[in-house]
Parts: sequence; structure tokens; C-alpha cells
Amino acid sequence: MTEPQLHHLPCPDPTGSHRLAYWMWGQWGQAQNAHLVLCVHGLTRQGRDFDTLARALLERASALGQSLCVVCPDVAGRGASDWLSDPALYQPLTYVADMQALLAHLHAQQRIDRLDWVGTSMGGIIGMLAAAHSQALPRPIDHLVLNDVGPHLDWTGLARIKGYAGRGGPFVSLQEGLDALRLNMAGFGPHSDQQWQELNTPMLKRSADGRWALHYDPAIAAPLAGLSPQSNAQAGDVMQAFYEQISAKTLLLRGADSDLLSRQAALAMTACGPRPACIEFAGVGHAPTLMAQDQLQAVLDFLLQS
Repeated sequence: MTEPQLHHLPCPDPTGSHRLAYWMWGQWGQAQNAHLVLCVHGLTRQGRDFDTLARALLERASALGQSLCVVCPDVAGRGASDWLSDPALYQPLTYVADMQALLAHLHAQQRIDRLDWVGTSMGGIIGMLAAAHSQALPRPIDHLVLNDVGPHLDWTGLARIKGYAGRGGPFVSLQEGLDALRLNMAGFGPHSDQQWQELNTPMLKRSADGRWALHYDPAIAAPLAGLSPQSNAQAGDVMQAFYEQISAKTLLLRGADSDLLSRQAALAMTACGPRPACIEFAGVGHAPTLMAQDQLQAVLDFLLQS
């Protein structure tokens, strides 16, 4: 399969409900597809970030005579998902509830025999919370990939993200939008022009006046407004308690130049909780895009052993 199928699911929220969009790679609802990999993106990103990884997972599974389904949601307010009427709802508890609803929906179609989670940045925060509350999932997470994220986040990286989140255009052309993303996402590391276009064209949408803007609701940045070094430290202590409850087999990925997850914080993660192995990628900051061969290989080997 070279392209995913787009689906929608209504999810309740305190103001009513919203539609959650998700991209499905492979078929679900057939007896041989009991292995589900859920890939959850970062704060300002969307589910098509994982196209390269999804194709590689399906190819590896096929070569091993295995089958799986890869599901990549657009978190609320992003991509093809609805924007939320109350900006205060753009926070992890909303996102966790949506992922729980999505997994329950998929489990009703076919029993999930194995559940793996790949979470980049915010997607990893959602994954840590979901893994710590496994009783609310159809089955516990078996394998968890945390991509450049942990319970304790560096203020330097958060301040940088605060500086661009919610500022999404307009741009006079698609190329201008891609160039703006390249500036803000320099931490992604080196990519060819083709890779950059494939990764970021889904990030932009064209309006009726012919101009371009980023795909997400600018209000997703509202909860960041009150964030400070002190509140970030307090949030880290709360997340640490959840992290230490995780029992899933865990792999930690880190960009060697990351300004969000320090090497010290990553090393601390390997000594507590799920005690993950940590793999660093040279020349990359926040966050590895899981497109380079060494990054793909790390995830493929962790999720799909021969």
C-alpha cells in the first residue's frame, strides 16, 4: 500500500463532540491483522508525518510473513480533524481520551492482540500517559517508542516552540510555506528537497484566496501561553510519576543536538520506569523524523524482529 485511507471517528468532549481523523495503512478487521501500531505526532504536526515509517513497517512485516496495521491520527485541531471550540481543551488529557476512544473503536472492529505506540514529542507525552493508564485501553501497550521526549523537558526547547507555535501564515505560495517550516524545523536535521516536500506538503493547505497556511488551529498554542520554567518543572515531576508506572517494553530515541530532551534527562530515563535503551542520532536535534535509514532501522528492529 503506497497511500493510506482516511477515516473519521466522533469523539465526545465537554462542549459536545468533535471528529478525529486517522490515516490507516493496511487493512483492519481481518483475522490476520491483529498487530496494531499507533503513531502519534508532535504539537504542530499531523499524521502524515509517519508515511515513510508506515511504508517501511508494512514492507518489513510482509518480508517476515507477518501482517500489521499502522494507524496515524491527526490529533484534534490538526490536519483533517475538527478544531475544538474551546482552546482550553487543547491539552494532553483531551488527546489521551481521543486515543482511548480510537483504540476502543478499532478493537470493536477486531480484537487487538498486540498494540505498539510510536510517539514523537507531544505524541510521546500522550503515549506515556496512555501507557500509565493501561486499564483504560483495550489491551496494554506492548512496545512504546518515545521519540525525543521524556517526562522532563528542557525549557530552552519549549521556549523555542512557543516562539513559532500558532503562527501559521498566510504564505503567498506553497514554497514560501515550506521555506518557513524549514526555518522553524531546523532541528529535524538534513533532508533532501524531495524528502522535505514529502514530509511538509501535508502541513499546508490552500485557502479560497489562493494563499497558503499551516493545517492546524492557531489556538493549539493557547495552553503554552502560561507555561513558565517553574510550571514546566512542576509538570515534569507529575509526568515522572506516570513514567515510572509504564511497564511496556520501551525504546527512547534522541536527536544528539536536541534542545528539548537533554542527554542528562535521557540517561536518567534509562535508569528508572521502563528502563529503555536509548539511541542517539548525530546531526539531528528535535526531533528525528524517522525518515533517515538509521532512524527507520532502529524502529523496525524494535517493533519487528525476525
